[in-house]
Amino acid sequence: MIIGVPKEIKCEEYRVALTPAGACELRKNGHTVLVETGAGIGSGFSDEDYLSADADVLDKAPLFEKAELIVKVKEPLPEEYSFFGAGQALFTYLHLAPNRRLIDFLLHKKITGLAYETLEKECTLPLLAPMSEIAGRMAPLMAAFYMQKIHGGAGVLPTGVEGVDPAKVLILGAGVVGTNAARVCAGLGMHTTVISKGPGLYRLAGVFSDRVKTLPLTDENLRCGTRESDIVIGAVLVTGGRTPVLITKEILGTMKKGSVIVDVSVDQGGCVETSRPTTHKDPIYEVEGVIHYMVANMPGAYPRTSTLALTNATLPYIKLIADSGIEKSIKGSTEIRSALNTFQGRITNKSLAESTGFLFSETFPEI
Repeated sequence: MIIGVPKEIKCEEYRVALTPAGACELRKNGHTVLVETGAGIGSGFSDEDYLSADADVLDKAPLFEKAELIVKVKEPLPEEYSFFGAGQALFTYLHLAPNRRLIDFLLHKKITGLAYETLEKECTLPLLAPMSEIAGRMAPLMAAFYMQKIHGGAGVLPTGVEGVDPAKVLILGAGVVGTNAARVCAGLGMHTTVISKGPGLYRLAGVFSDRVKTLPLTDENLRCGTRESDIVIGAVLVTGGRTPVLITKEILGTMKKGSVIVDVSVDQGGCVETSRPTTHKDPIYEVEGVIHYMVANMPGAYPRTSTLALTNATLPYIKLIADSGIEKSIKGSTEIRSALNTFQGRITNKSLAESTGFLFSETFPEI
């Protein structure tokens, strides 16, 4: 199979979808790997590194023309739409629920859209997990930075000092993001509370014991927690679907002035009513005196670590798709099937269909 790895063009996105070592593995299996000129530079991989791995380095247009499978990090931006061919396959973080324009494009072009974030294995999300781990660990650090008065924050040192209490942190969600955020917050000595529903909350209580307070998701706990907290971290996930809004404008108005919200779930719509995606170049805005950090590609700030972690997770599945072919891998692998969001002009992920009002297509007569 011919696999194309284009350069990411999202603002301040330095990750690349495949390392030279990953390209070498695919070449060993007889596949052709096309890498766009300069694609790996932000992650510390030169064009020469890819050439040494027996990949071909070329410009964007011929890469898209030749590739059967496009492998990316982030969802295609409108500037990239014209490069895709009808019926081409795409494997990346799609985050389609809040992005009607991209959905329409994928359906119109009949792109086979395979999403890292919906691929499931034994009730886990193995391709989302490594980036969620990084984003979760980043979230308290970003919040601490913007708690500084010079950035509009309340001027509370999150770790506290002798005789002065540390910041209070509320984490919404007990999945991979929430767990890693709690680990950093507790490690820095912050008063940490996690609100969630489901079994993840009990697992979290067992991991952190009395260092992290856990509460069920109720309206009272949510309102009290947001009102008292200096930092709120949104770590809510509905696989394939839009994130439910937990913090309304009314609740936001009760929060402390100078407090900070880091909504990691913003790439799926966000769990705050006032969430909108920002970039590393312009990461924050203020509503009701509350600092909003809403960067939709947080792990892109640490591209070397993120690219290595991402390739470790995605490479086995890229190899499976390349070895078997697009349609056979969808039919033969329940994991690849779970990653399928669009196929032949149809929505093939139930949560996505329910979130967007599109018709859900469960059968694949062409395969």
